Amino acid sequence: MDKREEEEEEEEEEEEIVIVGGGIAGLATAVALKRVRFHSLVLESHSELRTSGLALAVFPNGWSALRALGVSHKLTSVYKEADKASVTNLETGATQDLRFGRTPITRGEQGVVTVHRKALLEALAEELPPDSIRFSSKLISIATETRPDSSKINVLHLADGTVMKAKVVIGCDGVHSTVAQWLGLSQPIRSARAAFRGLSVFPEGHEFAEMRQYIGRGMRAAFVSLNSKELHWFLIHYPSLENDMPTSPELILKEVTKNIAKDFPSDFLTVVERTDLSTVMWAPFLFRLPWNVAFGPTQNGNVTVVGDAMHPMDPDLGQGGCSSLEDAVILARCLSLARNDTDHSSQEWSERGLKRYVEERRWRVTWLIVASWLSGWVQQVGGADQKWWSVTVRWFRDRFFYKCVYPWIFKYALQFDSGDLSTSEQ
Repeated sequence: MDKREEEEEEEEEEEEIVIVGGGIAGLATAVALKRVRFHSLVLESHSELRTSGLALAVFPNGWSALRALGVSHKLTSVYKEADKASVTNLETGATQDLRFGRTPITRGEQGVVTVHRKALLEALAEELPPDSIRFSSKLISIATETRPDSSKINVLHLADGTVMKAKVVIGCDGVHSTVAQWLGLSQPIRSARAAFRGLSVFPEGHEFAEMRQYIGRGMRAAFVSLNSKELHWFLIHYPSLENDMPTSPELILKEVTKNIAKDFPSDFLTVVERTDLSTVMWAPFLFRLPWNVAFGPTQNGNVTVVGDAMHPMDPDLGQGGCSSLEDAVILARCLSLARNDTDHSSQEWSERGLKRYVEERRWRVTWLIVASWLSGWVQQVGGADQKWWSVTVRWFRDRFFYKCVYPWIFKYALQFDSGDLSTSEQ
C-alpha cells in the first residue's frame, strides 16, 4: 500500500449504523434506535432540516408509533383531533359523515389529527444529539467490502468525495431511493393521478371546524383545519397532459379555481384563494407495485429500506407518514431483540434483526399499497365516467364504500399498534 492509499484509508469514517435521509422516516428511525441504545448517524442531502412541506394526517397507528418514540405529547398539546369528516357528492348533492373517534391503541391520546410536517420533523429532531445529523451529505453509491476476518462492511460514497464505512445501512431516502436501487427494487410507477396542495391562511381566523371532502367526476378534494388560522387543502385529479400543467404558484391556483374546480362549492374555492403562494404544490402520485414489495429484495445483508424508500403508496388512506413511523419502531425493536439474543460482536445479529424487520413489515405495507390505490380508484371512479363499469363503481362508492368499507379499513388497517420499545431496552 503506497502513502496515498494509506492517507485515504485514514480519512475513511466508520459508523455502526448509517441512516440515509433526514425526513420523517430517517429521523423517526434514528430516534427509535436511540431509545434502544443504538448510536446512528443520519446523512441528509440538504444543507438543513427539510422543514418545508405542508401537512399530514396522523391516524391511530401513527400515534401508537409516536408514543413509542416518546414524542406524541409534543403534538397532542398543540393539535386537535377530528372526530368526523363530511363527504359531499357534487353530482347528487348528498352528504355523508365519516366518523373517526379514539381507539384503544391510542391509550387516551388523539384519534385522527392533521399536523404540520415541520412540527413533526422538529419534534423528532429534538430527541437526537446535535452531532447525529450530518447535512449536505448526498449518497452517490454503495459497495460492500470483505475484511481480512471475512466479515463484510458497507462502503458509502458521498457527493463531496467522502468515503464512509458502516456496518448497517438503512435507506430512508424517499421515493427515488439510492439504497432501494442498490438493493434491486423496481422503480416506482405513476398511478395516473396527481394532486394540487396548499396551506391557506386566515389571519382573522376561520370557522371551518370539521374536515370537508368533495367527490366529483374523476376528482376528489378536501380541506382540514390545522389551527384557528390555517387550513390544509388538496385536490386530486386525473391530469390529461402533464406538460400542460403550469409551474408558477399563481397559475397553478388559477388552474384550480378557474378551470378544474370552478364548479366546486364556494367554501372550497374561498379556502384555495387564501393559499400562501409559497406552499402551492402540484405533483403526480407514485407507488411501488405491491408484488415488488412482497417478493422483491428489500434487504441484502446489513442493508434495508424504510418508509417511501421501501413502499411508496397513494395518499388516499393517509398512510405514507404513519407507515414510516411504524417501520421505525419495528426496525429498532427487531435489531434490539437480535442483539440481545446473541453476542453483540457477532456479524450475524444485525442481519438477523433486519431480516426479521422485513418479514414483519413486508405483508402489512403491501396490503396498505393495495388498499390505498383501491381507495383512491373507487372514490374517483377510476377517472372513467363514460366506461360501462363506472355506474357500478359509483353506486358501490355512494352506497357502501363510505358506510361499510372505509370503517372496516379504519378498524383493521389504521388502528395498527406498533408496540413499545421499552421492553427492548432491558
